[in-house]
Amino acid sequence: MSFAEALGAARERVERALEAAIMAEPAGALRDAMVHAALSGGKRLRAFLVIESARLHNAPPAAADRVAAAVECIHAYSLVHDDLPAMDDDDMRRGQPTVHVRWNEATAILAGDALQALAFAIIAAPATPLPGAVRADLVRTLAEAAGPGGMVHGQMLDLAAETAPAPLTLAEITTLQAKKTGALIRFSAEAGARMAGADPAPLGRYAEALGLAFQITDDLLDVEGDPSRAGKRVGKDAARGKASFVSLLGIEGARARARELVEEARAALAPYGERAASLREAAEFVISRDR
Repeated sequence: MSFAEALGAARERVERALEAAIMAEPAGALRDAMVHAALSGGKRLRAFLVIESARLHNAPPAAADRVAAAVECIHAYSLVHDDLPAMDDDDMRRGQPTVHVRWNEATAILAGDALQALAFAIIAAPATPLPGAVRADLVRTLAEAAGPGGMVHGQMLDLAAETAPAPLTLAEITTLQAKKTGALIRFSAEAGARMAGADPAPLGRYAEALGLAFQITDDLLDVEGDPSRAGKRVGKDAARGKASFVSLLGIEGARARARELVEEARAALAPYGERAASLREAAEFVISRDR
């Protein structure tokens, strides 16, 4: 199966699981906002990483689908909150109005809260066909990736940078993005190994390089991207005077660093041989995408 086919299959699988989980909640504006946030498109790269890493370790596909749905719930919640006026103040996401624009800020906050809670409920539920200790480990490590030591910490560092007396250094931006973007990508890539009780270290090294390449590409798209393709505003970093990989490395330097990281990611997959071909292609996809 090619990368494009594997990504498409992962998208279909996770969206079925997401829809089933969200539609089991009470009907109303809150559920409608959750559907809008979680089921209005997206690359589903994190879900793909969960499903592919599970395949590499012969973990149950049904468990992989549910863990992938949980990751996408966390990712969707983070975007809903990141789009709020108090944070990035975005009015478009994936080519559609953001949740607080479509409904209101209170509904957006609550929809994000609900998606975050739902993520942990999905993994912890007996319907996830894994031993209880494995489900507990996945809940713990997802909480660590998403919480005050991971994604949320990265978001806080990003907000603080907007009012800092001096732009962030390259090392500081790398640390920030390893948390804000990289922590959830790392959890996703390691999830299959954790499901199978295997060593997650090779996939962790892969994900560290992949996550940073992903963010550098985001920075490039913020400078060069087409809003109609990106589905959101571009040029935000420059407008706010924020340091980015592009502002510090230049466009060509950023492209070169992203390419180096792709090679690092591909090399980390050596223990898996040809079985990891789709994951290697995913690294190429990360730096060639246009949104």
